[in-house]
Amino acid sequence: MMLPVEDHHLRVVDLGRGTPLLLHDGWVASWDLWLPLIERLQDGFRCIAYDHRGAGASTFPPSSISSEALVDDVFRVLDAAGIDRCVVAGESLGCQVVEQAVIRDPSRFLGLVLVGGPVTSEPEPGSDAGMAEQAARIRGDWERYLDRFVSACLPEPDAAPLHRWGVQTLLPAGPEAGVAMFAVHHDLVVPLEEISVPTLVIHGALDVIVPPSMGREAASRIPSSELVILDDAGHVPIITRPDAVAAAITDWWSRVGVALDG
Repeated sequence: MMLPVEDHHLRVVDLGRGTPLLLHDGWVASWDLWLPLIERLQDGFRCIAYDHRGAGASTFPPSSISSEALVDDVFRVLDAAGIDRCVVAGESLGCQVVEQAVIRDPSRFLGLVLVGGPVTSEPEPGSDAGMAEQAARIRGDWERYLDRFVSACLPEPDAAPLHRWGVQTLLPAGPEAGVAMFAVHHDLVVPLEEISVPTLVIHGALDVIVPPSMGREAASRIPSSELVILDDAGHVPIITRPDAVAAAITDWWSRVGVALDG
């Protein structure tokens, strides 16, 4: 469905049955990135995914992208779906969005899943110049930038057939949305210690976009967290290793969900 928000629309899908599971993509990827995982989880989870503002078929312009607005949209989607409490999952930069949502109102969340999420600190001197250089590369040749980015995201030897699909999930956003999303997250420092719901951290050992050391740091700082390192996975195991990710989530929730019910 297309959810109206402030004269624009979010594209939302609602698939499966069971425990509500809200899925938030990273950077400017469309919800389709979650599809292999949804196929494996939909018998036990009601999976709600959406193209966040600046991504996929959602109609928001790049100028509407802000950290606060992205978090607001999490609650808008939950309310529109009639969901009081859910497990929420983020991928890559989307992890920072769902982390903020959980900190803002933990009463709405049963648990948190972080896949390949960064851990940010206060910007170092000169980092603004680096961001400006990156923005210039994005604006200079969007398709070439995406081609290189997706190649780095998919280091697994068997992931080559997924390359074109990966590029196509990012391409519709356009370079200005890509720049805006990076800018939003550049100065964002999330106080992970304030996360108060059970958390599962999943990270690929081969990830060169967000080093696995960040997954280990996140797990060490978030109370009530568990860490799963996938030895043969890169930055997007939700498409390259969906069986392993689904198994990790199912195993974790089979224990955590029962404990919460008790």
